[in-house]
Amino acid sequence: MSIKPLIILPDPVLRLVSKPVERFDAPLRKFADDMLETMYDAPGIGLAAIQVGEPIRMLVIDLAKEDEPKAPQVFINPKMVERSDERSTYEEGCLSIPDYYAEVERPASVRVKYLDLDGVEREVKAEGLLATCLQHEIDHLDGVLFIDHISRLKRDIVVRKFRKLAKDRPPSRMAG
Repeated sequence: MSIKPLIILPDPVLRLVSKPVERFDAPLRKFADDMLETMYDAPGIGLAAIQVGEPIRMLVIDLAKEDEPKAPQVFINPKMVERSDERSTYEEGCLSIPDYYAEVERPASVRVKYLDLDGVEREVKAEGLLATCLQHEIDHLDGVLFIDHISRLKRDIVVRKFRKLAKDRPPSRMAG
């Protein structure tokens, strides 16, 4: 396993729409392990493949608390098939937008169909933090960032700050 470098705002890679996964093989499993290791190292609770430069529809999540055993989940080609009308608000952050947090309102519950690492179709009805995390990470697969859900003024301030910081950082390299 290896820790992958994270793509940081304002890198345009974060705005790419990811392509569906078609091959379920050993390299995909290794990549899932690398994504989990990268997420744990950051540390974070969710990570989309595009955040490490792979434009494929795959994300990992682990909502276990520090004193609980790890509970990694891998979602491949996830698709939201149902969203509740009821809304909930969580303070969100993102590994690609370090040290910035904002309140984001999203549907309180969602139903997501996805494939596991063996290509078997699964479905999850998620509420609370899992629902928020799934929506946040699926947004990444569509080139959407959580700051797109906040006011334009706040978003512009964040983007300006990260553009300024990016001048001192080399551009990312997309995985081949």
